[in-house]
Amino acid sequence: MPIPDRITEIKTSLAKPGRTQSFACDVALRTEDCLVVYYRMTQDYILHGIPLKAGNLTVGYFWFDRPYNLYHWIDSDGATSAWYFNIGDVTSFDGSTLEWHDLAVDVLATPSGRIDVLDEDELPGDLDPALRSRIMHACDAVLASLAELTSDADITTARLLATVPASPPVA
Repeated sequence: MPIPDRITEIKTSLAKPGRTQSFACDVALRTEDCLVVYYRMTQDYILHGIPLKAGNLTVGYFWFDRPYNLYHWIDSDGATSAWYFNIGDVTSFDGSTLEWHDLAVDVLATPSGRIDVLDEDELPGDLDPALRSRIMHACDAVLASLAELTSDADITTARLLATVPASPPVA
């Protein structure tokens, strides 16, 4: 099935049941294992001390066979602001809609060497022990491969930036 130029990313959350977030994203790359999308920030945010300005680029890596995804945040000068790994699962992709379930725990890394494991406190107290273990193993896998994952993202994102319009449409 051909991939449209735009898809909708839909995020559900373990920590916030019933909450759904939706983003219109442009497709940058599709392989058998991964969908890479980009999204231009529509407003300023500060996430865990990282300033994300309106117009900055988020490159989202969604692997179909990994228990995490990655948002690679790029500032207006093309430099990495941070890499933000969400522990979670792609639950479906039909060619135009990507759905994924956020399992609360995140790993934030910055070019300056900051590494934070975030939101473990958002895991429900009554969470199934097997799911809790799977979440923590996924977090450990990200931390164990962090240098390789961020380097791969840097290389791929740099290559993709050459094909990304300066101001893609924002929804």
